[in-house]
Amino acid sequence: MKTILQSWNFMRILRLVLGIVIAIQGIVVGEAVTIILGLLFAGMSVANIGCCGTNGCAVNPGNSIKNKTKDITYEEADTVK
Repeated sequence: MKTILQSWNFMRILRLVLGIVIAIQGIVVGEAVTIILGLLFAGMSVANIGCCGTNGCAVNPGNSIKNKTKDITYEEADTVK
């Protein structure tokens, strides 16, 4: 219940509005696929699931390559003929 009531942002509200509009359009036209698609968008925004919410695509910062670089030393090659 806490997830449903908190952290509403612009994208979440936009997904809810688009989901409702798509579902209403599906009801008007009479297409079941459109109704299901609208309910899917609206349900994703209400539950705050998907890649757009709760950092589903975030990269774990613990797996970064930080502090694993080495200093490279160079030797000059002298080619005298």
